[in-house]
Amino acid sequence: MAERPARRDPPHPRELIAPERERPGDTLGRSRQTPSRTRIMTARTWTIGQVARRFGLARSTLLHYDAIGLLVPSGRSAARYRLYSERDLERLEKIRAYRATGLALETIAELLRHEGEGLRPILEGRLLAINREIEQLRDQQRLILRLLQTDAQALDVPLVDKALWVSMLRAAGLDEQGMRRWHRAFEGQAPEAHEAFLVSLGIEADEIAAIRAWSSEPDPQTPD
Repeated sequence: MAERPARRDPPHPRELIAPERERPGDTLGRSRQTPSRTRIMTARTWTIGQVARRFGLARSTLLHYDAIGLLVPSGRSAARYRLYSERDLERLEKIRAYRATGLALETIAELLRHEGEGLRPILEGRLLAINREIEQLRDQQRLILRLLQTDAQALDVPLVDKALWVSMLRAAGLDEQGMRRWHRAFEGQAPEAHEAFLVSLGIEADEIAAIRAWSSEPDPQTPD
């Protein structure tokens, strides 16, 4: 009597699924990255320092943009360092352009979220704000000029003139020779300040020159 072939159990459903082929670059125990992350990590990328130097920005500025969600780097290195893609750099170019117009970061973020929508009203609003700022600056400029003119007019009238100064010296007990000694000491120790003081008294240039001339001569009462 012929032997019956051994009965085999039906294959398990898992055995019906063909094993997945190992893709190039896969290693045992390493989980695959998502396709988008793979593109980011294998494409040209820039570190935060490289981006800062390229755009002339402080590293802290880029960190702040990342913290507020304005410019979040697309990838990270194996050591968890920020990596910026070409698309990130294009976004940064737009941020800088909008920032140069004086727009706030919150407004820039809103523009980038709705790119192509509502840009004109925002820029027109900023233009009106700039016009108001210019008008305010002009008002400040006119006020400063008026103050300068008032100050210049006040300087034209000396607070202490020659006559008042001479009377003050005489009241202090100085006679003609004493006043000359005072001028000689002033001219000898600080000639430029002496000239400026004489000018402040409202004395004419010719008289100032004469006073400085005899003030430079030795005191005849001083022994050699």
